[in-house]
Amino acid sequence: MQAVALIRYADIDHPESVFDTELPAPADPTGRDLLVRVRAVSVNQLDNRVRRPRDKVEDQPRVIGFDGAGEVVAVGPEVTWFRRGDRVYYSGDPSRPGSHAEFQLVDERITGHMPASMSFSQAAAHPMAALTAWELLFDRMRIDEAARGKTILIIGAAGGVGSMAVQLAARLAGLNVIATASRPQSQQWVRRMGAQHVVDHFGDIPAQMAALGHPQADYVLILSDTNRYYPLAAQVVAPQGTIGLAVEASGPVDINLLWDKSVTLVWEMIYTRIDYRTEDLARQHFILGEVARHLDAGLLVDTVTASLGLINAANLRTAHKMMATGRVTGKIVLGGFAESALR
Repeated sequence: MQAVALIRYADIDHPESVFDTELPAPADPTGRDLLVRVRAVSVNQLDNRVRRPRDKVEDQPRVIGFDGAGEVVAVGPEVTWFRRGDRVYYSGDPSRPGSHAEFQLVDERITGHMPASMSFSQAAAHPMAALTAWELLFDRMRIDEAARGKTILIIGAAGGVGSMAVQLAARLAGLNVIATASRPQSQQWVRRMGAQHVVDHFGDIPAQMAALGHPQADYVLILSDTNRYYPLAAQVVAPQGTIGLAVEASGPVDINLLWDKSVTLVWEMIYTRIDYRTEDLARQHFILGEVARHLDAGLLVDTVTASLGLINAANLRTAHKMMATGRVTGKIVLGGFAESALR
């Protein structure tokens, strides 16, 4: 099968950090695995973080890539939710070969049926962003019906996760969303996603919030540069409020900043359930099902802003460079492999 892989963890222009190759197709699925023919992928900041330069060389080509969408071509003997021919989408398992290959094995418990109204490329844009935003808002921060009408500040709202977090918070949870975005294009984007208010994250955020009549937020999401924005979040979060983090800290943060307000601090890492094989692993299947249902109903909207063509090293290299700027709005997708390469 055709694949895009790495051997060396190096700068994106290094020939061994992203290259086209031919690899053996996966074995027949066992247990609860699905064998999926990959039809589209999207690129995330995590792809660059996995590939970042370090002193390590793989013995064999490693296929990376997380978000994928495709067709089920075979199922393991314990599979109950899918059958051959189903169109699926997922964010995969970091411990297994990734989505940048023609075929991939994926556990059914972390896989969802694709939105019926979407193409493979559109569907591939959503799993990681939707899972991260949903788990952060509803599983970690425990936002529920009682929170309707409360205020949430979302820092880093124009990216992939931010685009879904704004939609889920505004359209599903009924929160008053203050989103941060610095450029006219990204400000327009987050308003389209459902944000009622927009502030510039390079400006004085507390002053901008006060001018909007919302000097404090019941909830604060930090989706970019935790160390930079954590003190700000501690300043503007309401007493007994909640701060949610989705980006690991690059250094220590002072938890005492939250003490006198009795603030709850929660972390979200999309692969916790997968890495630790928690008993609720199948919740990701449920979440993807709910996201698909809301996308089909039009309550949530497509977040694709760039489609770069086929899945190959050249196009993935371009996508990685775009993501590295930190200025991408929405999601970047690639659709399928060259037909002549399909086996």
